Amino acid sequence: MERVFKRKLYEKLLQWKTASKGKTALLIEGARRVGKSTLVEQFARQEYESYIFIDFNKTSKQIKELFEDLTNLDDIFLHLQQHYHVLLQPRKSLIIFDEVQKCPLARQAIKYLVKDGRYDYIETGSLISIKKNTKDITIPSEEERITMYPMDFEEFRWALGDDVSVVLLKQLFQEEKSLDTSHKRTMSDFRLYMLVGGMPQAVNEYLETNNLSLVDKVKRNIIKLYLDDFQKLDPSGRLEKLFKNIPAQLSNNISRYQPYPIIGDNSSDKVTELLQCLEDSKTTLFCHRVSDPNVGLSLTKDLSRFKIYAADTGLFITLAFWDKSFTENIIYDKLLNNTLEANLGYVFENAVAQMFASKGDELFYTTFPRDEKHNYEIDFLLSRGNKIVPIEVKSSGYKTHKSLDAFCSKYSSHISEKYIIHTKDYRQDGKLHYIPVYMTAFL
Repeated sequence: MERVFKRKLYEKLLQWKTASKGKTALLIEGARRVGKSTLVEQFARQEYESYIFIDFNKTSKQIKELFEDLTNLDDIFLHLQQHYHVLLQPRKSLIIFDEVQKCPLARQAIKYLVKDGRYDYIETGSLISIKKNTKDITIPSEEERITMYPMDFEEFRWALGDDVSVVLLKQLFQEEKSLDTSHKRTMSDFRLYMLVGGMPQAVNEYLETNNLSLVDKVKRNIIKLYLDDFQKLDPSGRLEKLFKNIPAQLSNNISRYQPYPIIGDNSSDKVTELLQCLEDSKTTLFCHRVSDPNVGLSLTKDLSRFKIYAADTGLFITLAFWDKSFTENIIYDKLLNNTLEANLGYVFENAVAQMFASKGDELFYTTFPRDEKHNYEIDFLLSRGNKIVPIEVKSSGYKTHKSLDAFCSKYSSHISEKYIIHTKDYRQDGKLHYIPVYMTAFL
């Protein structure tokens, strides 16, 4: 049974409908299988008197050809109503362009459809910004764009029937209190979320079977879809290699993603193009280094130095064990119970990156010299008000935080709060906050 999950983005759709009143279309970007189409159709059923859902992945050639000539919109609307057997009502109906990248002319037509004003329009798509999907068309300025991410920890708990836990966690965070005896169970809940991930199909499989091996098969099928897309965009296989190498690069604890050892000698322009495709696919999250940590972090963003995370930590874990035909249940059991011997710091780092991105933060980190051969590194930097917040992520036992101390000494006038995100309970040491990873979303 395929479930329809409660998603936070629904509220943003409501806000757009109320504020726009038909004066803009809404474009929802996101990776494949993230739940865009399901959410939009649910929204259409509940918030409009009627709607037409055009799936450009499988609609007829005749429907696509309607958008080649916009001189008679009445004729276009008549054909759509006849084809889909739906009666459209002015200002009470929605037309959905699903997977709009498959019909660029429909996207270009948004300018004129919105100007006409009779109906509302929502577009969904993946690989929206890839060159071949925007070639020879005018991108409509009447488009508002938002990104849909995999389900976050709270949405995952909602799916499991728990509407309370994350609300209480936020209250404890705001009051700077620890969980005490509840911490171990909450960390187990969070590890389960990391393993299953936030892709709706994987969550549905877990609810149906309670079998993590079957969940892993679902995740592998999703990754294979991504790899097929990458092959179509780059038949040489370089794009696929860049994606599959994300866990290895993070586990090596290097200060930036290094594409050349993976794909060999290529022109810098070609590498830039491939990396742009990878970012545009929304399957990844790019975290850029900043050279001068200050409130305007993007002002000193170094486009040549970055880390890459997977947009979904559940997929990331499956990708990390891609050398096996399936991820054995024993690996999942050990990850769930925190008994796997491998250093899993990079997995928690990916989860933190995902949580920041899903709540709207652009990802930044920084490095600065420790001595002639070594650098200090701060995992994440957030801009809050007129100050910055440095963050280090720790997954296991540790006694020092030299990078954070050195950073706070060097940039003391720029800093409001400082945090270590770890797997233990909340505590405070002077002005340094140690927060459990499941509280990351509250920063």
